[in-house]
Amino acid sequence: MAEVKKTAPEGGARGGGSPSGSGGWTRFVTARPRLTLLVALVLTALAVLAGGGVADRMGSGGWEDPAAESTYATKALERHFPGSQPNLLLLVDAGPAGVDAPAVAAEARRLAERLDAEPGVDGVGSYWSTGSPALRSEDGGQAVIAARIAGEEKDAAAVLDRIAPEYRGTHGPVEVTLGGGLAVRHEMQVVIQEDLLRAELIALPLTLVLLVMVFGSAVAALLPLGVGIVAILGTNAALRGITEFTDVSVFAQNLTTALGLGLAIDYALFVVRRYREELAAGADTYTAVRTTLRTAGRTVLFSALTVAVSLAAMLVFPQYFLRSFAYAGIAVVLLAATAALTLLPAALVLLGDRVNALDLRRLLRRGRAARKTATGGAGAHEGGDAAGAREGGEGAGWARAAALVMRRAPVFAVLTTAGLVLLGLPFLGVEFGTADDRQLPVTASSRVVQDQLRDGFPGDPGGGITILAEGPATPAEYAAYRERITVLDGVARADGPVTADGGHAYFTVVPEGEAVGAEAQRTVAELRAAPAPFETSVTGQAAVLVDSKDALAERLPWAAGIIVLVTLLLVFLLTGSVLIPVQAVVLNALSLTAMFGAVVWVFQDGHLSGLLGFTPTGDIETTLPVLMFCVAFGLSMDYGVFLLSRIKEEYDATGDHEHSVRFGLRRTGGLITAAAVILAVVMVAIGTSRVTNTKMLGLGVALAVLMDAMVVRSLLVPAVMKLTGRLTWWAPGPLRRFHDRFGISESDGAAPGRPSDTERSAEAPEVPEASDGRRREAASLRG
Repeated sequence: MAEVKKTAPEGGARGGGSPSGSGGWTRFVTARPRLTLLVALVLTALAVLAGGGVADRMGSGGWEDPAAESTYATKALERHFPGSQPNLLLLVDAGPAGVDAPAVAAEARRLAERLDAEPGVDGVGSYWSTGSPALRSEDGGQAVIAARIAGEEKDAAAVLDRIAPEYRGTHGPVEVTLGGGLAVRHEMQVVIQEDLLRAELIALPLTLVLLVMVFGSAVAALLPLGVGIVAILGTNAALRGITEFTDVSVFAQNLTTALGLGLAIDYALFVVRRYREELAAGADTYTAVRTTLRTAGRTVLFSALTVAVSLAAMLVFPQYFLRSFAYAGIAVVLLAATAALTLLPAALVLLGDRVNALDLRRLLRRGRAARKTATGGAGAHEGGDAAGAREGGEGAGWARAAALVMRRAPVFAVLTTAGLVLLGLPFLGVEFGTADDRQLPVTASSRVVQDQLRDGFPGDPGGGITILAEGPATPAEYAAYRERITVLDGVARADGPVTADGGHAYFTVVPEGEAVGAEAQRTVAELRAAPAPFETSVTGQAAVLVDSKDALAERLPWAAGIIVLVTLLLVFLLTGSVLIPVQAVVLNALSLTAMFGAVVWVFQDGHLSGLLGFTPTGDIETTLPVLMFCVAFGLSMDYGVFLLSRIKEEYDATGDHEHSVRFGLRRTGGLITAAAVILAVVMVAIGTSRVTNTKMLGLGVALAVLMDAMVVRSLLVPAVMKLTGRLTWWAPGPLRRFHDRFGISESDGAAPGRPSDTERSAEAPEVPEASDGRRREAASLRG
């Protein structure tokens, strides 16, 4: 490896001078590269130990609002009436003998007594003890033993793990299968862990292959993968620590893998690409690393901040399912950026020119060179023609595509926008629901139980609407209240009350139609509005859904406001423009329309369900669109920042608006597309999950990422920037001065001989683009 020159000048490469902190940071991360990598290796090993078993400490719920009426009622019922909220069901199959056969009844009662004696199990009831027709199948071949395992989610899961092997299987004349809400959530957690391991085994080798195709060099391809692995392992350790203080959803691990690989690869691609550009331009190793950190490094840091803000917006929601993705997302983004800006520069210093080693495309390049020599060389006819130089070289196809789009800017802008809006129209028919056992594959044992209960039993032993009554009341008042709610629209039957000491009672309401359908949700509202001589609280699946929707609707404006306002501020700091931040928000939102339309058309309406292997339920889990918006919007901003930073850098150097747009696409078009394809591969690997919500998240975000990179960044952005012209860069005087003081960009300052933004604001009229031709040609030749 060539000796690294430590005496590189501290001045900026473009005359403006780098901020004092830039050189200091470069010295910090590159002075002892071997020590830096050794410390990173030790910390990664500790993260592996700290993050081990994190999935076992996670929950599989978190869709309910902890402050909602339904949550309060559920916890109160668990304390006073454990049998009213069964979360464990034993489906007893008696076969041809029937559930009323003496031997079957005796064995079932023995199982129920044994279950009732288990520590942590309360409220055991069965068809054989109550005679309830809701606990007996219509054909008489099956019946249910219902119970509740009390405690927090992780504690209840531990009890289930302990007792399940003792009850599952054959017991004399009966066959027992376990179901119920707790069993469904527990099996979902197991399936997610298995699917995540398979997704990683699929994504890692495919990602490595794609990186080799992008870089050509096998050495360069390994660097982004290493950054991603460090980010994933570090985030698992962080999540393990967070589980000590709050609940974390097991679904968040999927986001950890996807973003850990995706963003780390994005950032490493950007850094390594810029480093190789500097080497190709003749810089020594140290200068190339220093320039890379001063330019691409700033953009990576800036991009990480924008993505983290989009994910942090989920912290405003009360559901720990959404908050978990914020914990995982913020951790993985910051770790990916830290690794890309610390470990990667250290590795590049040690590698030097060997970053291009094992170049698998060398033979192909030699073949092309030989053909050019035999034909006299395509460039021989161009001589010193700057226009030819602008059209040739790496990224020339992107530059030509950008020029074509800008020549027909109104057409591309209108057609692209109309197409994206059209793809999003199915979302207007979205129906929100709750996640249930049908998230699992049809062969999952807990889902088999729930399917049989749905299809073969007259009622749902774990469903319905429950009303908690608190306060003193007479039997006549209870009876009058039951009669009052029985006649409400949407109520098929009302049972109760079941009373306990201390002025507590509950009623069970069976709604007409589906347990969580629109009619059941209206019934919840009517039950809550019904007058009563005591305090009432309504819970059940439909009530949880109503409360969850209300909580999301209340907090959604705050989350959206945080994302929009911070995005506007950050993009302004990057560009110094008032218009570009607005464009970024609007175009990012447009890039998500295809994702939301596909979610409804595929997962709600069931198109392609056979091909993708899931059961459509006619609705979308309430929190999923919020999660997908925050994740996809953040990733879109990631790509937007990469593109805008190069456009801004070139505009600062040349003052040529249209050339800067072409240059930005030329330098980043292939990079963004490659990063998007790699991230889409990771998300599709996540989308192979057997759990429907995970499948929806993976495939939906993959679609959004591809649409953003291949449609919005390639077509809509250059078209819109052409239409807005030089007005794109306008800002009023106070904001321009604010940006001059606090703004961040890849350029170090004014280009040689070019006035600063503040100086230029005093000039009128501005220098025409045509007079800047030499600088345009020089910039093109530099490209």
